[in-house]
Amino acid sequence: MSLRIHNSLSRRLEDFVPLEAGRVRMYVCGITVYDLCHVGHARTMTVFDVVQRWFKASGLQVSYVRNITDIDDKINAAAAREGVDISVITEKYAAIYNQDMRTLGVLPPSIEPRVTGHVAEIISVVDRLVEKGHAYAAPDGVYFHVPSMPDYGRLSGRDLSEMRAGARVDIDEAKRDPADFALWKAAKPGEPAWDSPWGPGRPGWHIECSAMIEKNLGTTIDIHGGGHDLIFPHHENEIAQSQCAHDGAPLANIWMHNGFLNMGSEKMSKSLGNVDLVHDLVRKWPPEALRLSLMSAHYRAPLEWTEELILQQVKTLDRLYRALEAVWDVEATPVVPQGLLAALSDDLNTPKALAELAMLARHANKAETDDERVRAKAELLGAAQLLGILTQAPADWFAARSGAAERDVDAAHIEQLVAARRQARTDRDWAEADRLRAELAALGVEVTDTKDGSSWRMI
Repeated sequence: MSLRIHNSLSRRLEDFVPLEAGRVRMYVCGITVYDLCHVGHARTMTVFDVVQRWFKASGLQVSYVRNITDIDDKINAAAAREGVDISVITEKYAAIYNQDMRTLGVLPPSIEPRVTGHVAEIISVVDRLVEKGHAYAAPDGVYFHVPSMPDYGRLSGRDLSEMRAGARVDIDEAKRDPADFALWKAAKPGEPAWDSPWGPGRPGWHIECSAMIEKNLGTTIDIHGGGHDLIFPHHENEIAQSQCAHDGAPLANIWMHNGFLNMGSEKMSKSLGNVDLVHDLVRKWPPEALRLSLMSAHYRAPLEWTEELILQQVKTLDRLYRALEAVWDVEATPVVPQGLLAALSDDLNTPKALAELAMLARHANKAETDDERVRAKAELLGAAQLLGILTQAPADWFAARSGAAERDVDAAHIEQLVAARRQARTDRDWAEADRLRAELAALGVEVTDTKDGSSWRMI
């Protein structure tokens, strides 16, 4: 079954054909480890985790590289505030990040390179760019000369002349062109620095990924991925550097970008103060519900991130685990259903895949004969493995849900919610009644409606 992917570079759906038969080489930009990662990062990692799982389920060998940036102005600032070496900051937050990803069911990449381990390779790429006339040394470092690449801007669709027109008046005098960007930054007092042909300094941001791709995956790779916010300038500049360093060879055949995550009506942004941290979310909500929420919209579409969405996915997982419970006693080897594979093969259509999963749950609930129950369990588990959910025994899921509800139960609050739902039903406000029922279900509360009113119990 072939996979069709929307290529951000060509702006159309394309059949995926690996450069090397039976093997996929994929690179995804990771995080800069100076703070806790947020749910926007988690969306990117979850999206490409499903891509990795799809390839493996299709029998392909996956060489998946996801980097960690451990040289950065913000890392330097954090280390200076705490009076420690930058490694103290980066090791702390890299460990938390990896634990958060494991909690969300994100499989580790094949390789997780760090910038500090690739400084020699970075210097080598910069040196080649200087030799080929695509970069030049300046008093404050080395710059890539953007006009040396005639088709710069293809990925983002930006015109170089327009970028120049929109540039600030106070252009850095060290640059030959306003669009030029740093490949190597001269060291400032007190900053970590590495020796180079241009004096002590450290890499620019964009060159890091180009060098790590070349070192770990080769000149041209199958897929390069990341968030939509990285298209410009990061990925545009990666293309320029790598292509010019390799005499025109493309960096990646396909570019994949996931959409923004919105908090209510606004795009999630640290500057707006509306950031949800994964480390906090996994303590508040079942991690599988967070993962399911992150897959609920098509990866290229914006995702509206709300508590109502998470509550809805908790309820969905309750239904899925009930279906799994109905066939739990039979022995079955997981089998990935073709319908679910087909859904993901259509540009990673997770909403369609989740609809297929719901259908499998209905089949499990209706299964009667031993053969039907074995097949239902096999397909339900196979589908769940591909999506990275239903990783627990049903009894463990419901015990954890019940235990959390009992620890946190506030009878007065539950009575208020039940009363509010009853009023919503009286007012025929069915949307509000459903929302309140979902909120109660997330608390582990089952509501029963009769002609005499509503009652509730912990489940």
